[in-house]
Amino acid sequence: MKHIIILGDGMADLPVERLGGKTLLQYARKPMMDKLAAEGRCGRLITVPEGFPPGSEVANTAILGYDLNKVYEGRGPLEAASIGYEMADDDFAIRCNIITLEDGKIITHNGGNLETKDADILIQYLNENLAKPINEREGCERVKFITGIQYRHLLVIKGGNKHIVCAPPHDHPNEEWKPLLVKAQDLGDLDSLGDHRRLSPQQTADLLNELILKSQELLAEHPYNKAKAAKGERQANSIWPWSGGYRPSMETLMAQYPQVKSGAVISAVDLIRGIGHYAGLRIIEVEGATGLADTNYEGKAQAAIEALKRDDFVFVHVEASDEAGHDGDLELKLNTIEYLDQRLIKPIYNEIITWNEPVAIAVLPDHLTPVEMRIHVGQPVPFLIWYNGIQADDIQQYDEVSCVSGSYGLLKLDEFMHTFMNIS
Repeated sequence: MKHIIILGDGMADLPVERLGGKTLLQYARKPMMDKLAAEGRCGRLITVPEGFPPGSEVANTAILGYDLNKVYEGRGPLEAASIGYEMADDDFAIRCNIITLEDGKIITHNGGNLETKDADILIQYLNENLAKPINEREGCERVKFITGIQYRHLLVIKGGNKHIVCAPPHDHPNEEWKPLLVKAQDLGDLDSLGDHRRLSPQQTADLLNELILKSQELLAEHPYNKAKAAKGERQANSIWPWSGGYRPSMETLMAQYPQVKSGAVISAVDLIRGIGHYAGLRIIEVEGATGLADTNYEGKAQAAIEALKRDDFVFVHVEASDEAGHDGDLELKLNTIEYLDQRLIKPIYNEIITWNEPVAIAVLPDHLTPVEMRIHVGQPVPFLIWYNGIQADDIQQYDEVSCVSGSYGLLKLDEFMHTFMNIS
């Protein structure tokens, strides 16, 4: 038995009055998901452990069966792994968005849907005009910006301290940014112990806030943003670091699940690729995969089919619904759900039912990204599991309400992966 997880990031939602009180999964046309739910079994899953933020770095790691209390180090180190940056023991890596500020508020977490080619120019500009002066002042290479994808980038601080409090920009749309600047954690007596290799939490917070403020001055003067301003378009006018940590220690999936001899991850998002890297999965890049609604669904489907021919386990991640949710775009999010259903799940299903070797399919989101809230919500998510010969339950549709009555009930964290991988 081979296994494939198809994850629609942020796909789940809350009831929307404009849709007659239905959720988007209830309202959307998704015949393949409903078919798999009717022929398979459903349930709900708690993907966010108590005390953790409801982010994709937490939820996807939990879905893959990891204990967050043992392995969690934030997004930064995971994205470093995806980019190919090998962290040293004294490195502190933190996710660094390029965002849009207007009238003292965070307007969007994505810099006005910044493209990677433009972002790379801005990142190199910041390295030369922001990181270099700080490094010269410190007498060492203290600060480094590394280009990621679109608005998602990496900031590495040599000797930085992870005991700080940062505000994820996608959780604070239309809020004033100054109260959200980085703060040091109060560690009590532990703070006095220190680490000679690292800055203190307060020194790290002060450095990050200095970088934020100076980035705004520099980015405002860059020709890219001046051209945007002349057109009345949103500018990519500030960095915003969040979710940092040290190099994580994670066992591979092969070490945890004897059913997995080899595996692959397919995603346009550095974070997910980084999780895959530490999980021992080979990273498959798909031309035209963007992380947005215009992503190459067909290309991802074909890549998944080819990966299943070679590997025992495949994890396919599609970011589009999450981005539409953060933008508060109801119509676009509905489209992303329907695209996932028809352009990715359908061709995968149509292919594997012709094979002699059985394949188990799981479909689920990692968390809710409600279009009317525009933030992540850590409520249980609906999931379905299908394979040829499974004893179906009574669920006829795949959505947040129907799956409450599914025969798997309410699973927690690593229970999903153990349940899924024990299908043979």
